[in-house]
Amino acid sequence: MRRVRWLRVHGPSMVPALHDGDTALVRMGARPEPGDVVLVRWPARPGQLSVKRAVRRQDDGWWVVGDNTFGSTDSRQLGAAEVLGVLRWRLAPRPGRIR
Repeated sequence: MRRVRWLRVHGPSMVPALHDGDTALVRMGARPEPGDVVLVRWPARPGQLSVKRAVRRQDDGWWVVGDNTFGSTDSRQLGAAEVLGVLRWRLAPRPGRIR
């Protein structure tokens, strides 16, 4: 069974899709598709969780990037990431589907 959790976004890496302080729902364990906004963990930084956009599957995980290329640390610096879940809905401050 998939679990649904909420999370609060920190930082500017996903602007304009998500902003600092947004609250969103993440489906833990959901299978990502290219273009999905995902919750990831980095092998190089195991204690850090990040929200990024899935680009493509790789042998060792997913290549992910931030929507804000000037404000994002992502696969370009850290390599492939492990996807933990997929974000589908923003709860606040502007409720709606995440695209």
